[in-house]
Amino acid sequence: MRNTLPNTDIELIHEIERGHIKHVLFDFDGTISRLREGWQDIMAPVCVEMICGNTEPTPAIIEEVDQMIDETTGIQTIFQMQRLEQMVRAHGLVPEAEVRTPAEYKKVYNDRLMEPVRARIAQIESGEKNVEDFLMRGARHFLELIAAKDVTLYVFSGTDRDDVRNEAKCLGVDHYFKEIWGALPSVEEYSKEKVIRDIIAEHQLRGPQVLAVGDGPVELRNVKDAGGIALGICSDEKRGSGWDESKRPRLLRAGADILVSDFGEAEALIGYLFP
Repeated sequence: MRNTLPNTDIELIHEIERGHIKHVLFDFDGTISRLREGWQDIMAPVCVEMICGNTEPTPAIIEEVDQMIDETTGIQTIFQMQRLEQMVRAHGLVPEAEVRTPAEYKKVYNDRLMEPVRARIAQIESGEKNVEDFLMRGARHFLELIAAKDVTLYVFSGTDRDDVRNEAKCLGVDHYFKEIWGALPSVEEYSKEKVIRDIIAEHQLRGPQVLAVGDGPVELRNVKDAGGIALGICSDEKRGSGWDESKRPRLLRAGADILVSDFGEAEALIGYLFP
């Protein structure tokens, strides 16, 4: 039996210290944006292809790749590609001379991913689709409501910084955020953990003053480690609304305090977070 906020589908996992939130960090893909919906279906075949080379993939390799992607959702792509390089070497199915660097694997993946992303942006620009078609349900309304509070909003994404900034602008949500962070060429320069740590130090915050909102375990685990509040989004990215139950276990393992499927109950969610 799930413990939900009365008359809502908002699932309350842990008791939190409410009413103190000052800084809110949003993941972007799968949390606000659907422009990259299906990225897992592009990354998985790339990984299997790079591991197997000319060898027929086994069910065990496919499962191993799926597990890696599930565990690393929300992390910078280059870190996922570092894991891929390790897997390629561990399986030894590809000659050493054909093993690529993480940056080269990332380029192969990014080139394939950007095809549908650019096509979706073109649909918005041509008027064939609306911006709302590529936002999670209620996301804009939730951003409006939370921006009206005395809080500062940020995006911290595993997507490359220039791309996430461009996509936030295309969806008309960039103005809600004081800063939009994304992956940089040097992995030392940026991580979600570093962003949380820096914000807490700069503003001399204590844990419950920081909220992270995301559909991946990385951002939730990072904010929980810092004593903050974790709002997990179990979003069905294909439909843009409703629960994706497959996300639930990993968000619970990451320490989610609250779980929602989307932002369709924005008023109730804001009322709970800011009593």
